[in-house]
Amino acid sequence: MLENRNQLNNNYEEQGFFVIRDYFTASEISSLRNVVLKFHERWKDDNADFYQDEAFNSSLITGSQYLAFDDRVKLFNFISSKKIMALVDSVIPVNPAFMNTQLFFNPVNLQQKDFWHRDCQYDHDLDSQKRVIKETQVLHLRVPLFDELGMELVPGTHKRWDNDEEFDVRQEENGRVSSENLSAGKSIGLAAGDVLVFSADMIHRGLYGLDRLALDILVFDSSADYIDYVDDDCLPDSLMFDRIDDPRLYKNTIQLKSQG
Repeated sequence: MLENRNQLNNNYEEQGFFVIRDYFTASEISSLRNVVLKFHERWKDDNADFYQDEAFNSSLITGSQYLAFDDRVKLFNFISSKKIMALVDSVIPVNPAFMNTQLFFNPVNLQQKDFWHRDCQYDHDLDSQKRVIKETQVLHLRVPLFDELGMELVPGTHKRWDNDEEFDVRQEENGRVSSENLSAGKSIGLAAGDVLVFSADMIHRGLYGLDRLALDILVFDSSADYIDYVDDDCLPDSLMFDRIDDPRLYKNTIQLKSQG
């Protein structure tokens, strides 16, 4: 049962995340897992060295490179299903747009440690990061396919800048490293069937261990300037639209692209 939408929005506004337990049925997760594992096995074969050496995630799951037409349609229908859209609409009620998908797994290289970051740090300098967390909205909807250790988040950092400890750890300044624990970190274990919705730009890290394999759906506010991040091949084609129950998430993205 989905909580009151206003309550979800309040939780997100205040904390930067919310989690709903047992949101998906075993059947829904099994069907999703079947499609995603096809992608994952083919991607690993195609990126063997990268996977062995340093990978902890992949992206563009909805693209045409590794999945056939029917499997892509299944994935698109899951991403824009009533259950997912109810969560999206609770946070971005006006014209949410599809950005991308990512798949998170345990690194083969055991020297790699889970690390604190904000997504925006990979595209923006510090001044721009400060602006981004106040002005834009990118959602992660994390759907674990197996029980896992989950995520660690610093509540409230979707709307505020780092304190000294957080900054030094995240940026690896003053002898600190990004894999250290943070005093305000909140661990959220996740089981297959749960869903975690969180801000891409809050301070967070995935926790390695167990059978980690989680699908992340990324959605953004149409008023934000993120359309250049969207790969055309990851959107449905015209034949697929006839088989997608609620395609508005993708149509909003395509509309933004058409505006150039």
